[in-house]
Amino acid sequence: MTTLLEARYRAVLRLLPAYYRREREEEMVETYLGDLDRDTQDQSWPTLGETTSIVALAVRCRLGAPGAPRPYALLGSAARLFALFAVLLQAASVVVDRALELTWTFTRGAEGRQMFVTGFTGAGPTRTAVAVLTWVLPLLWTVAYFALLHDRRRPARCAALGAALPALWPLLAPLTGDMAPGPHWYDTTAALLAWLPALALCAAHHRDAPPARLPAGSPGLVFLAGCVVTGASVVLLPSAADAVWAPATCFAVGALGWLLWHARRTDRTPPGAALALTALGLLVLAVRVAALYPWLHVPGASMVRGGGLGQTAALVLLTTALAVTAGRDLVRR
Repeated sequence: MTTLLEARYRAVLRLLPAYYRREREEEMVETYLGDLDRDTQDQSWPTLGETTSIVALAVRCRLGAPGAPRPYALLGSAARLFALFAVLLQAASVVVDRALELTWTFTRGAEGRQMFVTGFTGAGPTRTAVAVLTWVLPLLWTVAYFALLHDRRRPARCAALGAALPALWPLLAPLTGDMAPGPHWYDTTAALLAWLPALALCAAHHRDAPPARLPAGSPGLVFLAGCVVTGASVVLLPSAADAVWAPATCFAVGALGWLLWHARRTDRTPPGAALALTALGLLVLAVRVAALYPWLHVPGASMVRGGGLGQTAALVLLTTALAVTAGRDLVRR
């Protein structure tokens, strides 16, 4: 007769994919029950540690653990590439943004330096701390990118989570009274663009996953190329640049380059790459639309509106092409 504790264990084990349960469920249940007295099993529950370990195992199994069926292996590959591409995009964007800000500051003399410092010291201690952390922590995207490609997974996870933290402040600030409540669509989409890659990195790059690798190029050259494209987009068209202009341009150029490369080197395309770029494209498109909306009714912002609308159209076309390519890859594989 099945005890309540056994039924509870089996309910938790249903988090695991079916292929894994077929092979290991009975063995796991026997291990968990062990030498427990049958008379006390109706008053017991799985411990928090056991439940947490099962959840972690379920994530690993569904994201391409060794021996997983092809659909799970493909999903795991797509999740790992999504995290890698998104971390690269944000690392290049943050480095260029900080470099351009410092360049502007120190080429405007004392007035420019005073404006820069006032941004950190012109308010109370809480806002000063938030301003400093918001400026510094996103630089950890670069640490996460290089740590991940050098197979330093724990530092990469910690760096990505730290880099994503400032994206939460605009959503939490209304609770502290530092910001007026309202429909912060841009802040919400920007937080998703930061946290979804960070969580995907933590979940998909687990200890059983293969090392992270770029489809083409060395980590340093690819990062440098991303920085050049991102910086050039702002330097060449400063009047059209808003908060999303540079990363959206970088993604558009990178996605177009990948599509051209994929058309010529189909045999070398890693599984799930098109699916990963499609997911990232949808995220970037959502942030682009959310950032563009407030400019639609601002007088004298025709360059920002025109650039944003042009980017939106380009992102829609590229994301559609990536989705079609992903569908074809899935059918072929």
